[in-house]
Amino acid sequence: MDRTRFDKLAIKLFLAIAGTIVVLTFAAYFVFSASFESGFMDYLRGADDARLEVMVDRLEEGYAREGGWSWLVNDRDRWVEMSRDALGIPRAQSDDAKAARRRDTPLTIDPRLLLLDADRSLLIGRPEMAAGALTKPIAPHGETVGYLGYVPRPELIASIERVYLRRQHLAFTAIAAGMLATALLLGAGLALWLTRRVRVLAAAARALTAGDYGVRLNVRGDDELAQLARDFNALASTLAAVRQARRQWIADIAHELRTPLAVLRAEIESLEDGVRPLDQSALASLGGETSRLARLVEDLHTLSLSDLGALSYYKEPLMLAEVVEDVLAPQRRTLSEQGFEVRMELDRAARVLGDETRLAQVFANLLQNSVRYTDAPGTIAVELRRDGERVTVTWEDSAPGVPPETLEHLTDRLYRLEGSRNRASGGSGLGLAIARALVQGHGGTLAARASRLGGVAIDITLPAYSGADAHD
Repeated sequence: MDRTRFDKLAIKLFLAIAGTIVVLTFAAYFVFSASFESGFMDYLRGADDARLEVMVDRLEEGYAREGGWSWLVNDRDRWVEMSRDALGIPRAQSDDAKAARRRDTPLTIDPRLLLLDADRSLLIGRPEMAAGALTKPIAPHGETVGYLGYVPRPELIASIERVYLRRQHLAFTAIAAGMLATALLLGAGLALWLTRRVRVLAAAARALTAGDYGVRLNVRGDDELAQLARDFNALASTLAAVRQARRQWIADIAHELRTPLAVLRAEIESLEDGVRPLDQSALASLGGETSRLARLVEDLHTLSLSDLGALSYYKEPLMLAEVVEDVLAPQRRTLSEQGFEVRMELDRAARVLGDETRLAQVFANLLQNSVRYTDAPGTIAVELRRDGERVTVTWEDSAPGVPPETLEHLTDRLYRLEGSRNRASGGSGLGLAIARALVQGHGGTLAARASRLGGVAIDITLPAYSGADAHD
């Protein structure tokens, strides 16, 4: 088989499963063979000893009762019956039955038994077996009056035992062969079942790589492969959403850039055609549109750097209340003239490790957003407090509010509530997105919710300063 064929998962699973069962089968076979043979021999020896002890007791009782061995030497049927009693075989009830019983007496004991007197002279048994017999003393009153001899089993019926053991080995070999066949079938079945699901996943992954983000897997069960299928479907959905967001992002950028460029082009064409005189007012209009375009490009550049993780920060211990005041203080008079009341409740002991310029940009964007979208007269409320290891800033403004279903989208790039993309209220829709990116760059979070004042509340959390300087 080609080497590359072994790199397939189905082959590896088959070899792993079937190989493991095969190894276990052979190990069990050898362990069984060794332990069975040893245990079988020990069992036979133990069984012989127990039976012989019963026979010795019977012989001691008979000798004590009769005073000699003539009662047994002259009555071979009694010897057979005693042997059968020792073996637990029922007594014969007739002469024919006795003859049949004698023929049927198990070979494991009876032909191997010998009776010897106190001088070890053979009384009952085969003379040719006496030389190799082991003996057990018969002593009814502590005095040895004879011996019960027996020939050890291996010397007499080794062939019988070998036949029995061979049969056992053949039986276990058949069982082992069945286990091996089962192992092959089980290994092949499991390998095909598992790899079929993996192949489906691989095909879906290739489709996903080719850009087909609509591909989905059928999820069945709760095992690891089912969980992997769920994760794959979640990944496909995420990629589809990212592609849609990217397309929308490109379309929105094109739209945002088109508006100031169109205005600039119209202004310039009117100046070229002499429709509008080249005066200070015309230059101011051109400068305003240029500045607006520059701000938009700068905002897009900031978000791009944030996405790349290339936005630089110079972090140092800061009193966050001072940063908030530095943003709001210069604007208080202007805000008051525009009809806005500013309320501040600041914990001046709360410190964070941050970039003062970047955090000031966050609060400036929030202020700009509140002024742009809050009706005058209105209220802007800022609360800063420390909660354990976090510093929380809550920035709220008054009406109008936004529908609850749109709150989570307020920090999306270029998101606006208007159906059209006009600039009646100004802005590019990037302020909150930039603020969120800068807060995340400080290890914090920014989220929008409905305000108690009727407008929108922005909750910012930042890690509290623990006392160690750091610079990024």
